[in-house]
Amino acid sequence: MELQRYTKVAIWLHWLIAVGLIVNVALAWIWPLGDAHPAIGDYVRPMINSHKSIGITILGLGVLRLLWRIGHKPPPYPATYKPWETTLSHVVHWGLYFVILAMPITGWVMDSAWDKAAHNPNLYFGTFEWPRLGFIMNMPPATREWVHSTFGEAHELIAKLVYLLVALHLAGAIKHQVEGHRGLRRMGIGR
Repeated sequence: MELQRYTKVAIWLHWLIAVGLIVNVALAWIWPLGDAHPAIGDYVRPMINSHKSIGITILGLGVLRLLWRIGHKPPPYPATYKPWETTLSHVVHWGLYFVILAMPITGWVMDSAWDKAAHNPNLYFGTFEWPRLGFIMNMPPATREWVHSTFGEAHELIAKLVYLLVALHLAGAIKHQVEGHRGLRRMGIGR
């Protein structure tokens, strides 16, 4: 049976989202070092702003990816996959769709509830202002503080889920590649 690949659109969306996730995780790990390292400190606010711009981009790409996935059946798994591997793969993939949407949404809500939001506009990669959620910004201060804290905690919890799901996704891809299933070719790597 000839190996079937994902569509080109699915492949492009997959890799654009993957790169965005990697960059955003790196930024989130680097900017806390700004307090201890003055050379980094000057770049903390630009890193946070880039993180937000990448996050909202991931949200848009994630919605497109999900809509594409609903409208385009992915290629079947090789018949040699065990039932538990197929089930776990589905769970991980749908979990990744969840976190790709939930991370930016919780971040957007958290940022909209930030007490300094009105004085710090969100510029999409420094070009144009993209809105915060007005209904959250108009909440009473105590409610906004609760929303900021609650959605901040959710954002951090979902980040841990991102690490777990990405690790499982990579482990599965590597396992099947080593077993000769040529899984990476399904997602556009190799001929």
